[in-house]
Amino acid sequence: MSNVEKVVSEWLPLPDVAAALDVSVTRVHALVKDGSLLAARIGERSIRAVPAEFFSDGQIVDSLRGTITVLHDAGFDDEEAITWLFTEDSSLPGRPIDALREGRKTEIRRRAAALGW
Repeated sequence: MSNVEKVVSEWLPLPDVAAALDVSVTRVHALVKDGSLLAARIGERSIRAVPAEFFSDGQIVDSLRGTITVLHDAGFDDEEAITWLFTEDSSLPGRPIDALREGRKTEIRRRAAALGW
């Protein structure tokens, strides 16, 4: 089991993401490619999946895309970015993904930007 699989408890395969967002699987691939979503290969079959907590009320969490951009700019690949978002940080407290879901994007993006230095 990879690090990313250890920190994320619930995954949605790309077809499930498409159904949840009411879009085509092709559109989900485009969302991953353009940095609106992060995906990782998980499980024995190495399927591409997205953390379920990236969604709230049938939508992608508002502040996720900009945060992904900051993490990519800091040199993180998708799996490293997912791992960072889902790892407990006692100084927050909680996990960065929880702070994003609560609307605290400024603090999370500041921390993510600092990782690149």
